[in-house]
Order: sequence, then structure tokens, then C-alpha cells
Amino acid sequence: MKKRLLALVVFLLPVLAYAQEAAKQGIDERIDQAFGKATGWFVNFIFYQIPFTDQVSVYWVLFPLIIGATYFTFYFNFINFRGFFTSIRIVKGNYDDIEGREDHLVEVADTVFTDDGDNPDTIRVEGHHGEVSHFQALTAALSATVGLGNIAGVAIAVSLGGAGATFWMIIAGLLGMASKFVECTLGVKYRDIEVDGTVYGGPFYYLRKGLKVKNLGGLGKVLAFMFAIFCIGGSFGGGNMFQANQSFKLLEYMTGGEASFLHDRGWLFGLIMAILVGIVIIGGIKKIAKVTDKIVPFMVVIYVAASIFILIVKYDMIGHAFAQILDGAFTGRGIVGGVAGVLVQGFRRAAFSNEAGIGSASIAHSAVRTKYPASEGMVALLEPFIDTVVVCTMTALVLIITGYVDPSNPPSSDAQAILMTSSAFGSVISWFPYVLTLAVLLFAFSTMISWSYYGFQAWSYLFGRSKKNEYTYKLLFCVFVIIGSAASLNSVIGFSDAMIFAMMVPNMVGLVLLAPKVKVELNKYLTAIKKV
Repeated sequence: MKKRLLALVVFLLPVLAYAQEAAKQGIDERIDQAFGKATGWFVNFIFYQIPFTDQVSVYWVLFPLIIGATYFTFYFNFINFRGFFTSIRIVKGNYDDIEGREDHLVEVADTVFTDDGDNPDTIRVEGHHGEVSHFQALTAALSATVGLGNIAGVAIAVSLGGAGATFWMIIAGLLGMASKFVECTLGVKYRDIEVDGTVYGGPFYYLRKGLKVKNLGGLGKVLAFMFAIFCIGGSFGGGNMFQANQSFKLLEYMTGGEASFLHDRGWLFGLIMAILVGIVIIGGIKKIAKVTDKIVPFMVVIYVAASIFILIVKYDMIGHAFAQILDGAFTGRGIVGGVAGVLVQGFRRAAFSNEAGIGSASIAHSAVRTKYPASEGMVALLEPFIDTVVVCTMTALVLIITGYVDPSNPPSSDAQAILMTSSAFGSVISWFPYVLTLAVLLFAFSTMISWSYYGFQAWSYLFGRSKKNEYTYKLLFCVFVIIGSAASLNSVIGFSDAMIFAMMVPNMVGLVLLAPKVKVELNKYLTAIKKV
């Protein structure tokens, strides 16, 4: 405990040192400047670009994500495609009977079992109950991924890469389904469950427990510690301040800009949002899941329905739009834009649209009520499909069909990108920009409450599971909602984005090493459902 606190203090010391050098500026600008100086080296490292030509440079962090997703697709015999309809049936509850209990409840085992040398904790977990259903776990994880990336990130991507970028976005989503399957299966397999039923899961646990089983315990502890530190930073920035900041800016613009009653009152918006977030997150994953399983389907249905309506109204343009996508995908700008636009700009600004390979979603999925880890892995593979293949593609099609793709003048910020998407919808449905504003607010809210859970799990892993530690983190999280709404902390948010991508490094190492364990769990579950 003391060592972990010391590590965190050492990690923050440069910030305190540079903060003293700030000039006569606003407090947020001074903090931003000091933070940028202290953490610039880390951001530059994570977002280092490998130059291929004079015009083309690709962030190195993309390679582990893409190569890993492709490897898992082949290793698990295209589970992202052959398991698709099985996944839907699991969410519908078709296979609940094989759990051997009602309401997914299991008697607590009194004895510690072993399973051919597997981690005994795994068996103890399977003898407990989880906290949420398959559907609730899916919506809780989706609420953290369906958000500004689907609106702003896609607009930036297709502006940079043209219509062809959409093709590569879809490919990225389909491949990401395999990575999501692996990490969420491991999340359930190596989770911890307290006597009261509270679940603690995610990469911190499968890295430490899983690698220990493979006689790599030292490596597992180091990777788990790194992941937890990165996850806490990501939860305060990209999963919190960025969401609050962008949603406030849009609301301010829609209510009159500088003439709005909200102008220069970001603190007020942040305070209201912090109170709402606090009400939800105090209740833990059960309360979060009860909120997200209502908000997420509503948001997705409204957004997709509006997109489909526009496609129907502009039906004569659909063929031309797909021709642009396919033609542009294999041109120079299509490939460069698809990779640099979607897999870079979209990832960096929206915390990677579906977060496949990052490891964050496995934290939410680990709370599911099941005794078959692979069942939740299969549910999780639907997440990138819904988030990227469906919602992001709908956004791209609307932008292309309505003529709002202008590579010569791409949006310079997420706020501009949101307004661009809003204008595209508004060109056909005049009142929809107001609905989209509400959707952005709900997207931001649901993302914040889910990332609060991710950050809390990392916090409790590092500092313990006491109520004091729990409320300390949740109070800090709510304070950062206010800060994010009122301040302009670009360096802080950039640093947070870097930390989210840094989560990928320890996570992908663990996924590759533990893939054989996942295959065993998959075969076990597929054998079980064949008997139904």
C-alpha cells in the first residue's frame, strides 16, 4: 500500500514542480501549461508517429491493436463472425438454463477446488454470483464507448480521409470484436468476488492471476500495476473532463453561444452534472447498469432511426455513397485517411471508439452473473459491432450523403466536428440538432458513469477496497466533472488520452499470453450450449 502511494506521489511530483513556474495567467491555463511541461515526454512517447513517407506517419500504438486483433481473429477461428448469432441468443437469455440455477445465483462453495493446475480463485468465483445480467453488462460497457467518438471522431475521420475512411473503420470494428471477446472472457475468468457479492475484475486481476498460473507472476504484477495507474488517469481525463468539457461547449453553442446564459458558467453546468453523476455512481455497478440499460438502447435507437430516416429520404444517393466508400478505400487518400483518420484521430479523441484491446470494457463485463467466462466474452464481441460497424457507419453515411465531407476543410476540434455532424442531420431533419444535443449530453453522462466504475476498480486495486477509499475516489471524480466543464485543460486531457492508449500495452501482452486459457473456456461453453 505504502509503495503504491509513494509511486503515485513520485508520478505527480513533476506537476507540482512545474506548477510553481506558471506565469500570470488564468488558473486553468497555468495548470495546463505546467502539466504540459511535466507530462509532454509521456504524451510524445505514446503518440510517437513512425514515418513511412514524407506525407504518411502512423502512430506506433496502432500496430499492437491491429496486429493483435487480426491474430485473435485467426487464433479463434473467426469467432467474431461465427459466434455472432450465438452472442445474440445469449443476450436474449436462450442459454440461461445451462447455468443450473435461477436468476444466475449459485451457492457459495465451502471448499477451494483445483482444476488441472488452474488458479483456484477461478473456481471460487464460479461458485459465487455476479452483479448484473448479460444485457446490463453489455450496455454498461457500451455506455463508455458509444459517445463523442461516434459523432465527432467519425466526422474528423471522414473529413481527413474522405468517404473511403468508412471502409477501414468497419474493418477495424470487425477485427476488434475478436480482441473484445478475449479480454472480456479473461475478465470473468480471473475476477474476484467479495462475500457480499461485489465484483472486482478487469485486466489488473487477469494479468496478475493469469500470468501467475503461467509462472510469470512477477511480470503479471508489474503489468497489472501499470494498467491500474493508466486506467485511473484515463478515468479522470478522457472518461470525465473531456466528456464534460465538450458537452458543455455544445450546449453553450446551442443556447446562444456568447449570448447564452451559460456563457462563462461552465462551473454551474459541471456542478449539476457532478450531482447527477454522483447520485448514480454511489450505487456501484448495479445502479450504473440500471441506468445504462435504459439510456444506451434509447440513445442508439434514436440516433440510428434518424440516420435511417435520412437514408430513406436520400435513397437515391445511397448507391453513390457506397461507391465513394469502396472507391476511396483503395486510393491513397482513402488508405491514409482510413488509418490516420479513423484509427488515429478517432482513437485519440474518443478514447478509441470501441476500446477493443484497451482492456477497459472487461472491467464492466466481469460483473456479469455467469459461471461460464466465455459466455460473456461472446456477448462482449457485439460491442464493437454496435459501436463501430453500426453507429459509426451510420454517422459516416449521413455525412457523405448530405455532402458534409470536405477534406480541404476538416474540423479542427471535436466541438466543430459535433457541429458538423449536427448540421448534416439538420439539413434533412431541421429540429434534430436539438435532439442531437440531448444525445451528446446523454452520451457524455453515460460515458462518465461507466468510466467512474473503471477508475474506481483501478483505484481499489491499488489502494484497497475500504469504503473510505471508495468514497475518496468517487468524490474526486465528481470534482473533476466540475473542473472539466469550467476549465480549458488541453494538456491534461491530452495526457489522459495517452494514458488510455497506454493501457493497451500491458493489456495486449496479457491477452496474447493467456489466449490458450480463453480457448479452453470457449470450448467448454460451446460444448455446454450444444446440449441445450
